[in-house]
Amino acid sequence: MFLEIKDITVHYGKVLAVNKVSMEVGEGEIIALIGSNGAGKTTILRTITGLKRPTEGEIYFKGMKIDGLHPYDINGLGVAMVPEGRRVFPRMTVMENLLIGAFRRKDKENIQRDLEEIVFRHFPRLKERRRQAAGTLSGGEQQMLVMGRALMSSPDLLLLDEPSLGLSPIMCMEIAKIIYDIHSEGKTVLLVEQNARLALTLAQKAYVLETGNVILSGSAKDLLNDESVKKAYLGG
Repeated sequence: MFLEIKDITVHYGKVLAVNKVSMEVGEGEIIALIGSNGAGKTTILRTITGLKRPTEGEIYFKGMKIDGLHPYDINGLGVAMVPEGRRVFPRMTVMENLLIGAFRRKDKENIQRDLEEIVFRHFPRLKERRRQAAGTLSGGEQQMLVMGRALMSSPDLLLLDEPSLGLSPIMCMEIAKIIYDIHSEGKTVLLVEQNARLALTLAQKAYVLETGNVILSGSAKDLLNDESVKKAYLGG
């Protein structure tokens, strides 16, 4: 299995955030993780990347046990996260933000190629604004920038935390198309998204999280038609 999460439990101090969660992500899949605020979705992403340590349980990436590794080392294995809230370096230019994503790559000769063939092809607006300070971009453009920055690390697994948050419906659809295109080119994606309909439309499989527990899992198509999911997350 490409990414395997085995019975992880995560605490913030004495507060239980994630309770014995197990998940699997196959290579080349889009897997959605949906649930309400505070369900533990972001905590799971942070634990995969090493920003949080699990109290119990194990995480394997491409067969290697990664829970307990430093975030820097997990990134070096091919895991990149696009955090919630965009998190650009506002005073730096678009180009400088993008190049930060590639800072630890050893294949320096391929960085310019990836900039043109991957990032600027998916996000032509970033090329137009490459000399502009990142803090002056619109919300949608900043979301494109953090996704482009993550792609510049040449990841095998892309973790997306609420990529549509705060964006207009038109921009949400644009971001969704880009996620679909990135996946179509071979990237594996774990998508955390409060817009459950969008997430389930993009994904092959999904997990539903509630107060730190997985309460449902299955094919995204089945969950999209599940009455309890419709009532709780799809507005009907």
